[in-house]
Amino acid sequence: MLKKISMIMIAFLGIHQSSSQNQENRKTIKTTRISKTPKIDGILNDEAWKDAEICSDFIILRPDNGKPVSKEYQTTVRVIYNDDAIYISAEMLDPDPEGIPQEFAVRDNFGIADFFLVTINPNDDGQNPFEFIVQSTGNQGDAKVSNGNEDFNWSAVWDSAAKITDKGWNVEMEIPYRALRFANRPVQSWGFNFHRRLEKLNQQHTWTHIDNTVGRWTQYDGLITDFRDIKPPTRLNLYPYASATTTTFEGNTDFNYSLGMDIKYGLTENFTLDATLIPDFSQVGFDDVELNLGPFEQQFTEQRQFFTEGTELFNIANLFYSRRIGAQPIDQFDIESSISEDEEITDYPGKVTMLNAVKISGRTQKGLGIGFFNAITEKTEATIKNNLTNTERKEVIDPFTNYNILVLDQQFNQNSTISLINTNVTRDGRFRDANVTALDWHIETKDSKYNADGSVKMSSISDDVNNNGLGYYFDNSFGYNSGHWNWEVGYNFENKDFNPNDLGILFSNNQQTIYGSAGWRTLQPTKKFNSYNFYFYNNAEFQHFSGIFTGYSASFGASAQTRKRFYFGGNLNYETENKDFFEPRQGTTSGVYFLQPERKNINAWISTNSQKKFQVNADAWHTAYSNNPKVGYGFSISPRYRFTNQFSLQYSLNYNQFYDDQGYVDEDDTNIIFGMRDRKNYTNSISGKYSFSTKSSLSLTFRHYWGAVNYNDYYNLTSDGELNKNDTYEGENVNFNSWNLDLNYIWQFAPGSQLIAFYRNSIYNSDTNSNLNFFKNLDNLFAQSHSHTFSVRFVYFIDYNKIKNIF
Repeated sequence: MLKKISMIMIAFLGIHQSSSQNQENRKTIKTTRISKTPKIDGILNDEAWKDAEICSDFIILRPDNGKPVSKEYQTTVRVIYNDDAIYISAEMLDPDPEGIPQEFAVRDNFGIADFFLVTINPNDDGQNPFEFIVQSTGNQGDAKVSNGNEDFNWSAVWDSAAKITDKGWNVEMEIPYRALRFANRPVQSWGFNFHRRLEKLNQQHTWTHIDNTVGRWTQYDGLITDFRDIKPPTRLNLYPYASATTTTFEGNTDFNYSLGMDIKYGLTENFTLDATLIPDFSQVGFDDVELNLGPFEQQFTEQRQFFTEGTELFNIANLFYSRRIGAQPIDQFDIESSISEDEEITDYPGKVTMLNAVKISGRTQKGLGIGFFNAITEKTEATIKNNLTNTERKEVIDPFTNYNILVLDQQFNQNSTISLINTNVTRDGRFRDANVTALDWHIETKDSKYNADGSVKMSSISDDVNNNGLGYYFDNSFGYNSGHWNWEVGYNFENKDFNPNDLGILFSNNQQTIYGSAGWRTLQPTKKFNSYNFYFYNNAEFQHFSGIFTGYSASFGASAQTRKRFYFGGNLNYETENKDFFEPRQGTTSGVYFLQPERKNINAWISTNSQKKFQVNADAWHTAYSNNPKVGYGFSISPRYRFTNQFSLQYSLNYNQFYDDQGYVDEDDTNIIFGMRDRKNYTNSISGKYSFSTKSSLSLTFRHYWGAVNYNDYYNLTSDGELNKNDTYEGENVNFNSWNLDLNYIWQFAPGSQLIAFYRNSIYNSDTNSNLNFFKNLDNLFAQSHSHTFSVRFVYFIDYNKIKNIF
């Protein structure tokens, strides 16, 4: 069935396989082999550059798409090579070199600075280039691109230099072949493009014209030919590390140390093995925890580098939520409900330990991407003490577990892909196992104007009486995206048994939706605006199990940027009365629902010119409900000040308030109890950085979240989704605080090698003191125990080829 669907889609859209770009008037130059390597210092006086062909005549990408660059801001680029690396130089003219912005940033981040960017696509497939960036400060960035999406978590080790001159500024780059993936052929031609950002002009230039009316930006590469007799090197990079961590809490101090290694090994010319042995995640950032009263779990951002770098294949079809690995124990059999009156739980681990993880990924010359991921977590046990016999026993709350993903992703036509992905979780013993398979597609017509986008998924869970059926998911949409207009219409459903949550994340199933959207955008700036756009979307939703219509929603919005770089926008949102089968927590097939009131919402936002020393981002919203006392509003404001090019601080305040909000509280043998409550939350955060150089920086991240809930009345949920007053139930208010302060120092003392010193202060508090004012709440919070963590981590980069040459 899945094969038939994919063949029908291809036949319908008339797709033809294409392995290389097919552009009229494509810019093409020959590269030059050199015998003596240039010195990477930003001074372009080396003999190696003299005979190289020049890439010139740059075109404006934005805002005036397609216009030629004026002579005073022209850029010339040269590309040369030898047996070890590609070398690139760029001379960028600027009539005011002293005015070139130069705000420092950490690696893979952008300050207020000009930059030079090169994309290199050895397969010349229009979809999967590598990206290398040098800012006017000398700061580096790199990314791996897939289907137009940049993954800055990917990192390579390469050399570069930038220098301001009396004519503008220069860049020199040395990109070793170990940083790329290419075939072993005697003569090769690679796709290239070069980008230049001029921050003070708010312009971006490119060597080859990127038409913003149709297609992806990666489809517009130029071609550099005549790479001769270069061979893919042995790609073996080792990252041994040592770390030590001390944590102090309530007078007790724990000390831990770890030795381990990350490995990157090129199995073939195009496939790489990444492994983390004895992983250490002691220095990951904190989670933005919030008070969660809803029916769904809170989703957190992945911050562990192994799970963020080079995972584009594994994220296809949205089946991989990496935070499942090494998360809280699943405790499938709920040991707390099974212990006797004489027993108590004396130790209940909050996290599962990951033992190791491996991923293999790459793409063949014919566009077939293959990905394999495997991770293992150790058995986790709780300790239960019998107070009568004074004995202890262990109970498994999370067994030894294997997580596995296999992906096949065929790209074609420079704009289309069909993927097959399988995720599997196998647990030891009587615990549940899970398997999910998906066929995913994004197919465009040859001219990239029309597309079909969707997937079919199936889930299966064994050894769990609460999840004993096959689950199914289907989604497909047809769309148009060309010129000023884009639109999409589609349909999706998840049946009541579809559950990918052992390795993925899905908040709700048993739904079906008919959806559509449309948008209009400018393609060229106007007298007052660099750009502006309008959009509209709407959804009609049904319960899949019963076919009941649950509600309709729609939104209309617009955004714009003025010539002076002032951003603003807003939207109007509307939802009909909605039958919510999730808030009562009775299961979506129970027939029990809560009738959410008709909702009308407005919000607006602004962002001032980021090039100025002082910048402000702000937004505000208001929501009203028909025939219901509930009302909500909120705002956020985030000023940022750049004191120098090395030092900047940003403060953010977010405040939200709901009056007479209604939601689930509890249940007894006869009633599902809802509460009418006033809710508020504050989030105060500060982020700052001081760059000593492009290799050394100190950063601060602070966040205090406060959520408070006051219950006014309690109600019983009726069979028609309404609420009847309950005068006997007695509940408690909620006061929740989360405080984290991280201070991080990073020193890149050698290419790919780092020393990181890390300090964290954290406090958590949950009680019933919800009527405190802001400062009294802080006093209450600071009376709690603080946790202090200090960690030092040393990572050293070892390139096998350099070791081999030494010996």
